[in-house]
Amino acid sequence: MAWIEAPASHAKAAGNSDSPGPDATAPVLDSISFLSQSMYRWAENGITPVPKSSPKSEQRERERAASGVVVESVAKRTRRKFSAAEKLRIIKRADACRASGKLGAVEAMLREEGIYSSHLYAWRAQLGASGAAGLEQRKPGRKPALDANAKRCAELEKRNAQLERKLHVATVLIELQKKVHAVLGIALPTSDEEP
Repeated sequence: MAWIEAPASHAKAAGNSDSPGPDATAPVLDSISFLSQSMYRWAENGITPVPKSSPKSEQRERERAASGVVVESVAKRTRRKFSAAEKLRIIKRADACRASGKLGAVEAMLREEGIYSSHLYAWRAQLGASGAAGLEQRKPGRKPALDANAKRCAELEKRNAQLERKLHVATVLIELQKKVHAVLGIALPTSDEEP
């Protein structure tokens, strides 16, 4: 790709210099000054350089369009999800294959079902640990640290701590008011509700 084309005078001058000398560096210096002037104009005007496409790439695009090749996109496969009943059925079928004593029966069954042996191993572990309820699908990702009741309890405890702090500040202020009134000899107003 060519970013900038130098003026034709530079190309002619560069082609005619057969012997090295002071004239041989002049086209290079002119090209550098041309580039710096162009970049200065771009920076000043806010114009960004756009790379020009080469003739070869344009020809390739024309040939591709002329050949009629259509690029086909394939939809992304979705992850298979097995229900607890399907997992239990596959585990029972694998146990039956193992009990039959045929060599490679379990592997053939896994190929038919389109699953890996690691799935079968994990499902058996879940079944052994939690029973049929352990085979239920779980939401992928990080498990929440607290359930709804625990969240509510944490919020209430936080609110309780805030109110206790406010109460402490209020009681300290009341004690301070009492001391100020005692020092200054001002009588405190009494309410009817106090015993």
